Amino acid sequence: MKRLFRNVEIKEWKFQAIVLVVLFFIYSFDKNNPSIGWDKLVFFIHYVLLAFIINYIFLPRFFYKKKYLYLFLAVTVLFVYAYFMEEYVLEKLFYRDHRGRKISNFFFTLLGIAPLVITMVSFKFAWDASKKQNQVEQLESSVKESELRFLKSQINPHFLFNNLNNLYSYAIDNSPKTPSIILELSSVLRYMLYDCKENFVPLAKEVEHLKHFTALNELQIEDRGIINFNAVAIPNNLVIAPLILMVFIENAFKHSTASQSDGIAIDISIDVTKNGILNFKCNNSFLPNSNNQSLSKGIGLENVKKRLQILYPEKHNLSITDSNNSYNVNLTLHLENSN
Repeated sequence: MKRLFRNVEIKEWKFQAIVLVVLFFIYSFDKNNPSIGWDKLVFFIHYVLLAFIINYIFLPRFFYKKKYLYLFLAVTVLFVYAYFMEEYVLEKLFYRDHRGRKISNFFFTLLGIAPLVITMVSFKFAWDASKKQNQVEQLESSVKESELRFLKSQINPHFLFNNLNNLYSYAIDNSPKTPSIILELSSVLRYMLYDCKENFVPLAKEVEHLKHFTALNELQIEDRGIINFNAVAIPNNLVIAPLILMVFIENAFKHSTASQSDGIAIDISIDVTKNGILNFKCNNSFLPNSNNQSLSKGIGLENVKKRLQILYPEKHNLSITDSNNSYNVNLTLHLENSN
C-alpha cells in the first residue's frame, strides 16, 4: 500500500480530491432535505472505496496490462461485495425502518451504485490518458531532438572531409592561397563547432557565416568562374536553424566544379520580407553528361530535407529544378522572432 501511495503524484491527489468534493455535493443534494447527514457521507465513502480499488488496483494490474478477463471477474466480484455490503449492512444500519426492511434486487441496487462509481473511475481514466499523452509528446520531442543532433553531427565530418582534401592539394602545390584558405576554414569551423549548438541562431550571424563559407569555396575556384553572393534586408530580430542554407551552397560548388573546368557561374541571393519570410535562391551552372546526378543524391541534400520537415513543418517551400545547364534551388522559410 505504501508503494501504491508513493507512485501517485501530489497533483493527482489534488485533482481526485476536487472531483470527490464536487461529486459528493451533487450526490447529497436534496432540495427537500438540504442538510448533509451521516448516512449520505458513509454511503459516499463506500462508493469512493469501490472506485479507489478499481482505479489504483484493477486498472494498473489488469486493464493496462490487457488482462481484460481478469478485470471483468474482479469488477464483478467487487460489485457483488458492494451489493451485499449495501443491502445487508449499510441499509440495515441507517434505514432499518424503510429501505432496510427488504432486500432489493441485485440489478436494481447496482443501478444505484454503478453510475457514481463509474463517474469516479472515468475521471481517473481521463487523468491517466492525459498523463500518457504528455509522455508521448515528450517522447516525440526527445526523438526529434535526438534526430536533429544526429543530422547536425553529420554535417561537420562531411564538410571537413571535402575541404581538407582541397587544402591538401593546395599545400602540395605550395599555393600562395593556402594561408587564406586556412583562415577562412578556421572561421567557418569555429562557427560550426561553437556558435551553432542551439537549434536556432540569429539570422544575421548565419548569413555572415555563409559569406565566409562562400569565400572559402571561391578561393578554390580561382579564375575559373564568377561567384555572386548578395544578402539584403537582413534583420537582427529573426532566428533560423543553422547550417541549412550552407548545404545548398556547398552543393552548388560541387555541381559546378565536378562538371566544369571553367565558366563556372554561381549566384546566391538572400532577402527577408517585412513579414519575416526568408527567400533563398542558389543557382549554379553545370554541364550535362557529368556526375552531377550522383551529387544531387548525396547525404547533405537528404539531410537538409529531413531537418526542414522537422523544424519547419508547413512553414517552408523547397523547389529544386535543373534546366538549360542550370541547377536552381528556391527556398522560402517562415522565420521566428528571437523575442
